Amino acid sequence: MNQQPVATGSARVVRPVQASTGDGPVSGDRFRAVLGHVPTSVAIVAGVVANTARGLSVGTFVPVSLSPPLVGFFVDRASTSWPAIARQGKFAVSVLGAGQAELSRRFAVSQTDKFAGVAWHESPSGHPVIEGSVAWVDCELESETQAGDHVFVLAQVLDLGVETGGTPLLHHRGGYRKAHDLDP
Repeated sequence: MNQQPVATGSARVVRPVQASTGDGPVSGDRFRAVLGHVPTSVAIVAGVVANTARGLSVGTFVPVSLSPPLVGFFVDRASTSWPAIARQGKFAVSVLGAGQAELSRRFAVSQTDKFAGVAWHESPSGHPVIEGSVAWVDCELESETQAGDHVFVLAQVLDLGVETGGTPLLHHRGGYRKAHDLDP
């Protein structure tokens, strides 16, 4: 049975969540409503394309393997930024900090100069690392796998470092959150 905790004073009571009838595929609205309860990381993937910094905001940036060191993330198949970055074969990922929600929104929009006024420095391979990010990972593209309306990107870690080490920005229940803000 599906259950959802409900806060009542100082105690948490678990109440059932209505399950679907199983008649046909799960709707996009139901999928989003249920899985929106799973917090995901927020990061900016950036590369240099024709001597110009390009980037996009991604959710669900994850470590995948220690040996060899691999990371992964998902890109919307409609992205106009990712194909140009992917063709370069290398890029940097900046894990955004709790105070960088506006940067995520900015890098989620197409057809703008996303780096205008944004402070960044080069990763060891020469790709943009966003100033003030929690951490960064310098990557080489390993593979891309079609996954419904997204592409799963798997990348080899070339180098990585802690930028500020602060609290990461998360996406949870349709909005941006800090790790300590997850309780309803």
